[in-house]
Amino acid sequence: MRGSFLFREVSTGLRRNVTMTIAMILTTAVSLAMLGGGLLSVRMADKTEQYFTGRLEVRFYLDDAISADDPDCAAEPCRSLLADMKKTSGVVSVQFLNRAAALEEAKKLFEDQPEMVQYISETPLPASMRVKMTDGDQYEHIYEAFHNRDGVRTVANDREFVDRLLRLFDGLRNAAFGLAVVMALAALLLIANMMQIAAFTRRTEVNIMRLVGATRWYTQLPFLLEAVVAALTGSLLAITGLLIARPLVIDRALGPLFDSNVFPRITGDDIAIVALTIAPVGIVFAAVTAYATLRYYVRE
Repeated sequence: MRGSFLFREVSTGLRRNVTMTIAMILTTAVSLAMLGGGLLSVRMADKTEQYFTGRLEVRFYLDDAISADDPDCAAEPCRSLLADMKKTSGVVSVQFLNRAAALEEAKKLFEDQPEMVQYISETPLPASMRVKMTDGDQYEHIYEAFHNRDGVRTVANDREFVDRLLRLFDGLRNAAFGLAVVMALAALLLIANMMQIAAFTRRTEVNIMRLVGATRWYTQLPFLLEAVVAALTGSLLAITGLLIARPLVIDRALGPLFDSNVFPRITGDDIAIVALTIAPVGIVFAAVTAYATLRYYVRE
């Protein structure tokens, strides 16, 4: 009996303020979608950092003498440099790449750019040693140990590139979170406004229920459920929007970068984890806002 009463009251309340309900649902959906986008940016930044950290390397480009005369790194100073690098703490592996191997690698990298391939073929490339580290924090230690050694011309590090990518994602994440906060405030104001209107329009029946012995909690429960239903609907719309945005927006915009392994791909698991975050957030905030509004405005 009580369940049918609550269901009837919630249905009546949602239909009675249908325009307000639709506005609250849409605002909640947009705010949660923005929050979900911010969380996806965070996940992409974390996955990008993990992805590139596992592939971080320091590249020691060798001088012309080694590049031209020692293709097997069998003579000094290349031989001792290679041996010392392999024994250094924080080094996982060292790969020597002679001039011919560097040229073949560059041709594969730019195979779809014939002009660049021709230019590379006419330009002697330096031999190099590629040092994989246990983590990016080892760069300074390895750099200081070898950047002044005989045979080393220049040093390059992937860490700067990774840091620039992460700063880009941090900016996108902050922008998404900022918009999500603004939309969340609008949604909370709509929820509070809807609760006030609903309580005002049903004040007579609420007073009658209180006179026959109904508790404050029992008379306020339908209003809370209205807010929860609207927030749940908005959450489902937000999650649906994220699922649609992945193939239509994210994959189209970043597809080539995903395919070339510049960025790790956003998966269904990522969206599922984000959905499990934003749905409870939307429901809890709606319920708390509705309860606080009723406690403040409804005294009877």
